[in-house]
Amino acid sequence: MILDIQEAYNLAYSSMSKKRFSHTLGVVRWAQELAIKHQVDGVRAQIAAYLHDLKKEIDFTQQIAMAKEWNLIRYPEDEDNPHSLHGPLAAYWLECEYGYKDQEVLAAIAHHTLGAPGMESLEMLIYSADLTEPQRSFPDVDKLRQSLYDNLENGTLMCVEHTLNYLRKSKRSIHPQTLLTYEDLKRRQKFADR
Repeated sequence: MILDIQEAYNLAYSSMSKKRFSHTLGVVRWAQELAIKHQVDGVRAQIAAYLHDLKKEIDFTQQIAMAKEWNLIRYPEDEDNPHSLHGPLAAYWLECEYGYKDQEVLAAIAHHTLGAPGMESLEMLIYSADLTEPQRSFPDVDKLRQSLYDNLENGTLMCVEHTLNYLRKSKRSIHPQTLLTYEDLKRRQKFADR
């Protein structure tokens, strides 16, 4: 199935609270700007941005049950901290229940919370736009935005570092996939700096 921007908008609008949809619109606007700057497909960026939080507001118990049914539990942390499940759930639902097949968009949706080793540009863009969209307000957010605008890969590395520092300071658990993402981006930056 082919999904256009209007259909993605409609799916998001009908599935989200006003607050969540407002955040989503911010992600869409920022993703569009980054897509233009970094020559990433703007239509795919908008579709992924509209749909990234499609399953975010489902009750955690139900998210865990769906993830088990669809074999999406990869780590013990997925059940212990189900905040990370809504991306893979949305991607799986879109592909298997809705019939959407664009693997780049599905990967960007699936990986927008934890990241993933080997992320492509669209995945990095959605991961980072979600964290730094215009309604977000936290120390250094403007620095992260500028870094993303200047260099998508380096900016994404800075976003992952910010997330890791936040989790450590707040004594929250760090998902292994986020650590793998960080190590991968660090390694890639070393090669880019040569």
